[in-house]
Parts: sequence; C-alpha cells; structure tokens
Amino acid sequence: MSRSTAADTILTGARVRTLDPDRPSAHAVAVKDGRIVAVGDAADVPDWRGAHTEVVDLTGATLTPGLVDGHSHPYLGVLTAAGLDLSGCRDLDALRAALAAAARAAGPGDWVLAHGLDHNAFGGRPVHHELIDPALDGVPAFIRLYDGHSGLASGPALAAAGIDGPRRFEQRAQVVCDADGRPTGHLVEFAAMSLMDDVLPRESAAVRRARLLALLRDMAATGLTGAHVMDLQEPEVLGLLAGIEEDGELPMRLRIAPWCMPGTDEEGLDHLIESQRAHGRRWRVGGVKFFMDGTVEGGTAWLEHADCHGQGTEAFWPDPAAYTRAVHHLAHAGVRTVTHAIGDAAVRHVLDTVELLADPRQRSLHRIEHIETVPDGQLPRFARLGVAASMQPTHLAYTRADHRDEWSLRLGEERADRAWRCRDLRDAGATLVLGSDWPIAHYDPREVLATARLRRLPGRPEVEPVTAEQALTGLMALEGCTSHAARAVGEQDVAGRIAPGYRADLTAFAVDPVTAPADELGEAPVVLTMTGGTVVHRM
Repeated sequence: MSRSTAADTILTGARVRTLDPDRPSAHAVAVKDGRIVAVGDAADVPDWRGAHTEVVDLTGATLTPGLVDGHSHPYLGVLTAAGLDLSGCRDLDALRAALAAAARAAGPGDWVLAHGLDHNAFGGRPVHHELIDPALDGVPAFIRLYDGHSGLASGPALAAAGIDGPRRFEQRAQVVCDADGRPTGHLVEFAAMSLMDDVLPRESAAVRRARLLALLRDMAATGLTGAHVMDLQEPEVLGLLAGIEEDGELPMRLRIAPWCMPGTDEEGLDHLIESQRAHGRRWRVGGVKFFMDGTVEGGTAWLEHADCHGQGTEAFWPDPAAYTRAVHHLAHAGVRTVTHAIGDAAVRHVLDTVELLADPRQRSLHRIEHIETVPDGQLPRFARLGVAASMQPTHLAYTRADHRDEWSLRLGEERADRAWRCRDLRDAGATLVLGSDWPIAHYDPREVLATARLRRLPGRPEVEPVTAEQALTGLMALEGCTSHAARAVGEQDVAGRIAPGYRADLTAFAVDPVTAPADELGEAPVVLTMTGGTVVHRM
C-alpha cells in the first residue's frame, strides 16, 4: 500500500469475524474513504500505515461486520415513545400507581402520555378506561400499548377528542365500544388511534430533530451501524434527516420503507416508485412497507381460523387481491416490498402473492415481517420463492412458555406452539433478518442476539424459554444482524461482511458474540462502532 493509498484508519489487536467465506478470520482491518481496503494480520499493519493513519488497538475485542437492526421505527418511536414508560408494569396495581404519580405531577392543562404497556397487565380483563380513570383524577391520558397497534384513552381524553361512539374506517380499525355503544377507550389499529392526533400535545420539529439524533447516537453506542426503517408515513421525516446532514453526519445508515396503505391507487403507487430516488449520504428510501394484518393481542392478526374471541379472520386490506395487485405493480418496477404479516393466513397470502410473479428476479424483491405463527407447510416456501423472513426475537418477552399470556391464550395451544419459528426458517434455507421493532422492544442489538439464542431475555435465567427448540446458534444470530440483513435488501456485495471493497461499517465487542454465553453477551460492552469509516462510538 503506497503513501497515496495509505489507510485512514487501521483497527488491530482484534479477533476479526469477517463472515467472508474466503477469509473467515483475521486480526487487523484497514479503512480508507469509508471502505475496507485490506484485511490481514498484525504483520500487515506497517504496510498499510501512512503518516496520518490512525491506528486503533482493540486489545482483544471481537470485530464483526456492523450490526443492522432489521426492523426499526426511530422516527415513529420518537413520536410515540414519549412520556411515561409503562413496560415495567406487570399488573393493574402497578399501572394505577404509575399513572397516579404522573397525574399528581401534571400541571394545569397537561396530559399524561405513556407507552409500552403490556396487555398482560390487565390480568385478562377487557381493556377499559374505567380501570385507570380513578387513578388519573381527571387528568386526560393516552397510553400506547406495547404492540404499537392499539392504545387506551382515558374518559377525559375521549371527550377531548370527541369520540363518543363507534366509527367506520376504510382500514381494519375499531373504536371498541361496550354493549350500549359507549367507547371503552380501547382504540385498535392506526386509523382509530389517529382520532387522538388533533388533541394530543405535540413537540416542535426542532425538538423532534434533536431527539431523533440523540436516539440514533444512543443506538450507535449499542453497536448498531444501520437500520431498516419502517416509518415514512410522515413527509417531514426526510426533511429532518436532510437537516441533520446539513449540520453533520448521521451516526447510522437508515434504509427507509414508506407505508402503502389500503386504498392506495395507481397514482399513489407510482409516487412510491418515484420516492425510491430520495437519498442522503447515510439515508435512502429503499422499499415499500405494507400491512397484511395487525396483532394477535388486538384481535387483528389474520388467521386461517378465528382466535378464542372469534376474531382474526379478516385481512388488514379489506380486499386482499388489491394488496396483491399493488405488490405486483411495485415488483414490476423493481421496487422491494416488506409486509407486516403476523398470522398464518397473512403469511400465506403474502407468499401466494409472490408466487404469482413469473419472473424469479421479481420474486426475490420481497420479505415478510414478524411471522409470529406459521404452519410447517409454509416454511419451505420462503427459500423456494426467495422471500426473506424478518423476525424480532425480543418479542418473546410478551409470551410465556406455559402459554398463560394474552398472545398464547388468544391463539390456543397448537398455534402458540409455533411461536417465532426462527430456527425452523433458517434450517429450511430462508434468509433470516433479525431486528427489534423498536419501540415495541428495546433497540439494543445485544438483547436481540442473546434472545435469539436463549428464547428469553438475557439476565433472566429464572424465565423458562419459549419454544426453546427454535433457538439459533451464535453464528446464526450474528448473521441475522449482518450478512442476512444485507442479503435481504440486495446489499450483499457491499455490506454484511469484512472484506476489501465493502463498507467500513464495523462493530467491536468486548466478548465474542458467537461463543460468549448469551447472558453475558446481553450486557457486554461495545468497544467501538464505526459507520462509513468514521468512529461514531468508542468506549
């Protein structure tokens, strides 16, 4: 390497897991102009070094390709994960105590905003504002449940929004009402929750921009160098990202899939195709997000057979054939799609939609998100059709091995036994992307990697694993956040491995993420995060 081509940065003293089959391991990596230019050993370092090269000694850390969150909502999370975090509330007493404390601290005209509430906190009772109103003492409140697809509005909040009975929606959504037609406060799916938008407190664009940048920096500190972002329903998102890049750099790469909702016509689809041109230095629009169903707990997952409440037999798109036509329109234009499909009928319909495409190149443009329950017969179709599976292991925290949780009780034993079949999909040859779905679960990829191996959250050895036979190996889990994440978006030639010519997106752990005990990995220090050749976090 000549002086003119000397590296900008050399990372040495590490165990390098390259995920490159031509050279699986190394001890040093050279970076120049945001790309990896050499991979080798300590003896190679003098040849790569120039007068201005920075040499970083990782002193025994394990260096891997940069971690990517395969499913995240950073902007939507900034909007919705505001206020009181209720994720620690396990029952109604804890919920009421938390809300009462927040109500006492509220000033005149303030609201109590909260998020992350587990359906299991209601102890099997129907979600109803009467369960929380006394604790709030008249302060209006809106609580987003952990699934992101439902919320609970207090009585005063319902009154402020003018919600006094059932509503009709073009999408599958519901203002849940009692036998007398009075709203319970339970708002199911986006269209119903959006009825609150006009009355909820809203931050300025400047505050949201600052919070978004702070969030991305925090994410980078956990080892993330990128995320597949599923929330461009707000046009201002790209403006915020462009504004951040005017003043500096994003600490992570963001690949954004705007939403396509039921009722989108051909003009709207063409607009989505045109939007694929939008990009910055570290962000770009890439793909389109669909919803084929909602959630199991909300009764809106699309199932082959109804759940225990007689719900779950309808798709999010009232006309599933319209979904198929929309996906085909985009595929013919070469646009990738990602589809939220939790229930077995939703997964089947997405696979059916892809199978109808005659061109194998168009089939390989698609992936399915979540896949919470799926029968044996659908598993081999993923690899055969080239459809990637995108799953979130940390969602297991909302279920229990004994099936005494809202998700399992709604589905019944047979379907609950098919929960999050990560290992079966990998063994069937599918590309398997792992992510967090933040703010539904925490964005920390160490939790994702560890939970994929443990089938429970790290640091909770007393918790029985959920469908333990679905555990991934340490290498499979790492691939889910690196090489498989790259393959799922067609970036396997530039990302997901440590090799010359690839992006210099790198993560260094204090432990080996493949062989270290998973509970230890869950809290292991991240020594360094590098995005595009720039160190964005250093311990």
